[in-house]
Amino acid sequence: MLAVVQGITEFLPISSSGHLILVPKLFGWPDQGLVIDVAVHVGTLGAVILYFWRDVWAMVVGLGRLLRGQRDPGARLAGYVVVATIPVVAAGFAVNTYAGDGLRSLEVIGWATLGFGIVLYVADRLGMTLRRLEHVGLHDAIIVGLAQVLALIPGTSRSGITMTAARMLGMERTDAARFSMLLSIPTILGAGTLKGLELYQSSDATLTLAAILAAGLALIAALAAIALMMAWLRRATFTPFVIYRIALGGLLLALAWMG
Repeated sequence: MLAVVQGITEFLPISSSGHLILVPKLFGWPDQGLVIDVAVHVGTLGAVILYFWRDVWAMVVGLGRLLRGQRDPGARLAGYVVVATIPVVAAGFAVNTYAGDGLRSLEVIGWATLGFGIVLYVADRLGMTLRRLEHVGLHDAIIVGLAQVLALIPGTSRSGITMTAARMLGMERTDAARFSMLLSIPTILGAGTLKGLELYQSSDATLTLAAILAAGLALIAALAAIALMMAWLRRATFTPFVIYRIALGGLLLALAWMG
């Protein structure tokens, strides 16, 4: 169930981390912990690489050409992805060191889900649709990267906040989603590597098997979710996701206040 939830919600602007915290709370399960959280994130990493393999390949080839002294659009895109990732890596280290799981509360998830859902609606309604991914500049990457730091608050949605920032910068909806998903690659790869080493050192074979199974199921679910979302955004707006976030955020806050 966690793998399917992760696969569906990772790239939709509705907060996968919020759902991964919410599911065990609603069903009365023990928290699955960050290792399983990261395992299903790794599964979605495979999905985004498969779906956007042309962009990924262009970045790899571009970096190779850059090493030979040649300018290349793929290398430029790779550079912007790295620049936009630096803020969340630094902030994530600080939060992991000093805050731990302190933000993983039902009330925090509820407010973040509701509040940033409204922000997404405003950005989508007011943002122009004149710019493509090819028009992204260094200042755009920095702004989206700084916005991504807010995703460390469970319920914010990493994809949601980066799409929001991209729409504020006037990017078309599909290109905002495309840039957001490419930004997930280094973030998920870094987290998966750290937790993978932690899992290896624990020598817990049962947990390792569970993590592998979860990652595989999440990959399948994520591929379907990405395809459906991209098809939707080619002809419609983010409004259905906003409505869902407002309803879910209100429900979570009601549950939190009722104890």
